[in-house]
Amino acid sequence: MCVCNGAILSCSFGLAPSSLMVMPQSRVITFRGPVANIMDNKPMVNVLPFGMCQSLANPTVAAATAAALGVLTPMPCIPVTTAPWTPGSPTVLIDGMPALNNTSKLMCVWGGVIQIIDAGQVTIQVP
Repeated sequence: MCVCNGAILSCSFGLAPSSLMVMPQSRVITFRGPVANIMDNKPMVNVLPFGMCQSLANPTVAAATAAALGVLTPMPCIPVTTAPWTPGSPTVLIDGMPALNNTSKLMCVWGGVIQIIDAGQVTIQVP
C-alpha cells in the first residue's frame, strides 16, 4: 500500500505508536492527505516521538539506567533518523523520489527499527 499523511508507525524500542507527518509541498494528494516518499524521514517533522525509549544505545536511557543501579529506565523518545526509508517503491516516484510503501523500514540511530503499521489509506497500491 502507498503510505500517506497520518500513517501509524511503531518503533522496536518505543513504548507507543506514532504518526507520519507528510508536508504537502509538490505532492500527490489523496483523500487522506499527501503521499509520502522515502525522504519523509526527518525527526520531529515527519517522524514524531514514540512515547518513551528503552534503547540502552540512547544516552539518556543509559544514564537513567545507570543512575537506577542497572534497572532499565525508559526516557522520552527523541527519534534520530538520518537515512531514508528503505526500500520504497522502485517504480513509482513522488516528488522525484521513490514512493513510500507499507513494507518500508526506517532505522533510528539508537538501534530502533521503525515500521509502518497502518498506511493511512487502503485504496492506492504500489509495488
